[in-house]
Amino acid sequence: MEDQTGTVVTFIVYLAIMLAIGVWVYRHTATLSDFVLGGRKLNSPTAALSANASDMSSWLLMGLPGAAYLSGLAAGWIGVGLAVGLYLSWLIVAARLRTYTEITTDVGTGRPADALTISAFFEHRFEDRTAVLRTASAAVIIVFYCVYVSSMLVATGVLFDQLFGIAAPTAMTIGVLAIVSYTFLGGFLAVSYTDVLQGILMWFALLVVPVTAMVSLGGAGSTIEQISDQAAGLLGAATEVSFSDGSWSSVGTLGAVAIISSLAWGFGYFGQPHILARFMGIRSAAAVPLARRISVTWSATAMAFAVAVGLVGIAYYADSPLGGDGEQETVFIALVQDLLPSWLAGILLAAILAAIMSTADSQLLVASSSLTEDIYRARIDKDAPPMRLVWIGRVTVIGVAVVAYLLALQGGTVLELVANAWAGFGASFGPVILLALYWRRFNWAGALAGLLGGALTVLIWPRIDTEGGLFDIGLYEMVPAVIVSFLLAAIVNFAGPTPSQTVRDDFAKAVDMAKPKPRAPSADRP
Repeated sequence: MEDQTGTVVTFIVYLAIMLAIGVWVYRHTATLSDFVLGGRKLNSPTAALSANASDMSSWLLMGLPGAAYLSGLAAGWIGVGLAVGLYLSWLIVAARLRTYTEITTDVGTGRPADALTISAFFEHRFEDRTAVLRTASAAVIIVFYCVYVSSMLVATGVLFDQLFGIAAPTAMTIGVLAIVSYTFLGGFLAVSYTDVLQGILMWFALLVVPVTAMVSLGGAGSTIEQISDQAAGLLGAATEVSFSDGSWSSVGTLGAVAIISSLAWGFGYFGQPHILARFMGIRSAAAVPLARRISVTWSATAMAFAVAVGLVGIAYYADSPLGGDGEQETVFIALVQDLLPSWLAGILLAAILAAIMSTADSQLLVASSSLTEDIYRARIDKDAPPMRLVWIGRVTVIGVAVVAYLLALQGGTVLELVANAWAGFGASFGPVILLALYWRRFNWAGALAGLLGGALTVLIWPRIDTEGGLFDIGLYEMVPAVIVSFLLAAIVNFAGPTPSQTVRDDFAKAVDMAKPKPRAPSADRP
């Protein structure tokens, strides 16, 4: 344990800083808007880094390096899809969603709704007086976030077991207590401010590890040669590689299904409520362009570094390869422990904890917001005082965390759990969000059909696209689910009601407010 002293101390200091931020923000949290969206006050850098840190999760430091370790450069197709999807979501969703959620007319009062959740936005955007759409979307959020948060707790178990030999259930307990503590206290602002620190730490760690490994292997040229020695196809972006019994082999050209499945991850950005919350919480539509540049630059470079971690791991562990039954997801941890002194290793390994916490806290908060805003206030006590709502939000954070903890105890790999939850949100919310923002005549019936069709397809597809099943093509569930969602939304929309004049006016106003405003001429210009 003596060699682990630096790592242990670093982890303790890191957790103390996170809790301190929660306590500090606690004093500035007086309303549900503060707790859920931070009063819509995020500046561009905070919104960008918070979106990225809450997005990437432990998948970035464990799942993606592990995929690259098993299949080589071909794993980078996921990163390409995600980079494009992230850019497009900032470009075509962020500004319009920011303005629309604030100005859309409340179906009950006729005043601007200032919707704090995606579910509330749907109810007001579509003038749904039945509450069915809001309740259904809140249910989808809660179900998939329980799965998503459980993947973060599984990653916590792997991390603490690898570092300290702590059993997974104990490690998950430590992780959930730490995450709940500062989320419970500070809400959205605590989550956003901690995300900035966590995002910087994650990016720094992903840069240092592959560079250090390449230096130890004799430089970039030597590293590339050693990777190629294991299997020529490992450095081919279109080559399918198989890993079995500690060795790699090229098995042919990567098929269209595999490439489409990887690229399809990018569509998920249009429907992730924890990322959409950053769009809603940014201070104005004018702050979006700078946030987009920061976010996309961070994300694209971080994913490239993550793939590099997996590739250099192939060369570094050529004589004693990691297993392929989930052990590949520890390649980042193993490289840090083997390459760096204890104190520096502790800082870099805290990046994994940062990735876990920065995503889990955001997801807990969104799920809690749905329970508080879309279930309690909307259906039980519409006149609840602000601080009561804040405390209900805090209590529901604990409730969602407990359910996710129980699911995490059932096992599964980080990548598998993240993939299912990511597809669930991308296919259920993504098409509905895009159509709501860009189709003036889109109505609540089409929205409900698209939402439920996408969610159900994500749950059903993995059970029928299996060896010996109805399908056997290995297509990522995001693809068929998005198609089903768009088709159902468009078809059922024609059977639904025609949007009222108020809905059409709100749409036009949101579009106009989201347009880039021309810069004022300088005083010294003619």
